[in-house]
Amino acid sequence: MLAACGGDRDGAGEGGAVQTASAKPACSVDGAAGWLSDCTLEREGDLLTIRHPDGGFRRFRVLSDGRGLKEADGAEQVRLRIIDGHLIEATVGDDRYRLPAKIAGQDR
Repeated sequence: MLAACGGDRDGAGEGGAVQTASAKPACSVDGAAGWLSDCTLEREGDLLTIRHPDGGFRRFRVLSDGRGLKEADGAEQVRLRIIDGHLIEATVGDDRYRLPAKIAGQDR
């Protein structure tokens, strides 16, 4: 379901090096009402890190069975929902992220 987060990357690394996705997610951190594009994505294997502009971050595991994401650390669980058939909205605590995704069963 989250195939797009592993797509085009800047400086594709070798041997599991951290790779930064070229598409930026929309993010709303610390309970903000609006959406910004100031967060960045990094992916290393199945580990997806979303970095906030203030230096904070959230880490997720991209699930290989197509179910989306699971929190990689921390006590708060991620809640997922599909937006407009091509985005996943992930919510953890007061932070929300809209990530480009290929939804299973769609030919986009």
